[in-house]
Amino acid sequence: MGLSEHEWIGTAFVPDGVELRLFRLEDEFTILLEQTELMSTRVSGSEQALATMTCDRLGRREGLQMLIGGYGMGFTLRAALAVLEPDASVTVAELVPEIIEWARGPMATLTAGCLDDPRVVLVGDDVAMLIDSAREAYDAILLDVDNGPEGLTRIDNDGLYSRDGLYAALAALRPGGILAVWSCEGDTTFTARLVEAGFAVADVIVSDGDEAGGVPHVIWFAQKR
Repeated sequence: MGLSEHEWIGTAFVPDGVELRLFRLEDEFTILLEQTELMSTRVSGSEQALATMTCDRLGRREGLQMLIGGYGMGFTLRAALAVLEPDASVTVAELVPEIIEWARGPMATLTAGCLDDPRVVLVGDDVAMLIDSAREAYDAILLDVDNGPEGLTRIDNDGLYSRDGLYAALAALRPGGILAVWSCEGDTTFTARLVEAGFAVADVIVSDGDEAGGVPHVIWFAQKR
């Protein structure tokens, strides 16, 4: 990605992981993972679909409890808040404090106060810790902490997608609850692992939706039987 015209805003380090850098060009923001574009305000359709399609599958649930792993640029959170009822609760686990500082600082206009919504609980910790400690606590667990089912931002994230990690997610979900995982591409091995863990699985191709001929991404919707 060419950055000659972009303004460097800040740098962050994922604990036991990689370097992240925030850049701005006018009203467009981009976060790089070392030299790779991790996320950008140019495209957000599939990140929003992670929330809206999960909610569509769940239907109306009284006191719905959602866990989102990774705030990113907040597209998934804002999409969830737009469709969830007032009695819902959304826990957001973000391990990198600078991500939240950027959201409240240079990207405050984009953030649009979503972190201050009374339905939101922000936890500055590893989403795996919240999953491991929960038993039938969530109606939905949404994961967008890597570019797919492997530890990209930190090696420890591999555990989220391992057999033990999927069993932990299954235990953390309420009956009929959904584990939704965003990915830049498909992975038949991961699909098989979800099925082996006991989920009913649908892997859906979703366009980023922000440009003509948008790039296709994949979301796994794994439902507890």
